[in-house]
Amino acid sequence: MKQVALVTGAASGLGWTIAEYLAQEGYQVVVSDISLETAQHSIAQSQYADHLHALKLDIAQPEDFHQALNWIKTTFGRLDVAVNNAAVTKATPVLEISADEFDWVTQINQRGTFTACQLIGQFMADQKYGRIINLASLAGQNGGTATGAHYAASKGAIVTLTKIFAKQFAAQGVTVNAIAPGPMDSPMVHEVVGAARMPQFIENIPVKQLGSMQFIAQTVALLAKPEAAFVSGATWDINGGLFMR
Repeated sequence: MKQVALVTGAASGLGWTIAEYLAQEGYQVVVSDISLETAQHSIAQSQYADHLHALKLDIAQPEDFHQALNWIKTTFGRLDVAVNNAAVTKATPVLEISADEFDWVTQINQRGTFTACQLIGQFMADQKYGRIINLASLAGQNGGTATGAHYAASKGAIVTLTKIFAKQFAAQGVTVNAIAPGPMDSPMVHEVVGAARMPQFIENIPVKQLGSMQFIAQTVALLAKPEAAFVSGATWDINGGLFMR
């Protein structure tokens, strides 16, 4: 049976690039998003539509994860790969971030990833196999530049959560890893940075270009392989030289 993957926030942007690439690689991919209509529209335009399945999933709602897992179990009988990509941000100056805005960003990004790792991780542990890939960010490592402080804080937390859940599920055939992209050539980056600031923004990147969403998708696919069993608790940096360990 072909492997089954779930990608959150997958109706557009990086999530869609990842979902479509996994479908191209032969996975049955659950394209989950807060907007079912957008997910359905994206799938309808894809040449890999037969491998793509739309599902409404708001990662801020734990009940949505329970419903998604029940649907996946009924439909496919298994879940091999989960890509926790869904996230939000606002480029609000740090001293102007309200408590409500901070809570909104961290509830979706940080708690949403926690809930996904907790519930999906246990589901995979019960079947004795799974690959979880979390999307962290350069912002969570260097404090961020163009993104909001709440976004950077939530992404830093995801790096730590990745280690926690990697330890929790290591002996049960489940690996948990993260990818920390720098600025990608993506709709989110273009929206946050803006056209006027973009030339100088790119000039400040050591390699003088934005990152490739397609390469991020290829990296996800690499970590999703059964052969990646010896990689767990890692955060892979893909940032154009902006942050070096």
